[in-house]
Amino acid sequence: MTDYVQEQEMEIEALEAILMDDFKEIHPGESGLSTSSRCFQIAISPQEEEADEPTNSSVRLALIFSHTEKYPDEPPLLNVQSLKGIQSGDLKILKEKLEQEATENLGMAMIYTLVTSAKEWLSELFAQDGDDENAGEDEAAKDEVIVPHGEPVTVETFLAWREIYEAELALERAKLMPDSALSAPKEKRLSGRQWFESGRASSKGATAVAEESDEGEDDIDFDDEDFEDDEEDMLEHYLAEKSVSSSHS
Repeated sequence: MTDYVQEQEMEIEALEAILMDDFKEIHPGESGLSTSSRCFQIAISPQEEEADEPTNSSVRLALIFSHTEKYPDEPPLLNVQSLKGIQSGDLKILKEKLEQEATENLGMAMIYTLVTSAKEWLSELFAQDGDDENAGEDEAAKDEVIVPHGEPVTVETFLAWREIYEAELALERAKLMPDSALSAPKEKRLSGRQWFESGRASSKGATAVAEESDEGEDDIDFDDEDFEDDEEDMLEHYLAEKSVSSSHS
């Protein structure tokens, strides 16, 4: 005949030696179990803790058990409680898991096996929460959009801006000369000042000029060499006018 009481006492002594401060006897009224028999609580963290170091885990639970009359040939009474940071829904899942494992381990002392299973479950839950948090941060980083300020730059807008800039530069230099210097004709070309004053110094104007060139109506060239030629012509006129003025004086 099996001596259930002796087997139960031996298991309790073994658990005390192995779990030390994480194992303690509690009052049946604190256990949440429907029993007046002796009840015990085992504190479980997701990671192994050294016996002489405090537990710093962000989650921690209590596995509570009480031996039934014919334990281990019948399952023990079990309960789980949160000591730190565990939701009631998760505790319900764990309790069902442990009760199922207890049924599968009938005939042998099983409390330490259930403790190990609870520790692994808690470690997996803790790791999953960490992964979800990291995934949330990654998604947030993906969703972060850098909003540009101002009008976006395209090839067309850049070319239009460049032509306006060069025309303005030519205009500033043209101010050094009398207006008569700008009246010299130039076949199929416009000076920077003439182009600027014609109202074509805009992106739409630049586009219209390009279209007219494609249609063959006016072969107007606005490349860098044209502006350089205009500047040289204006400089020659300026020097000539200055020379005439000096000789008359």
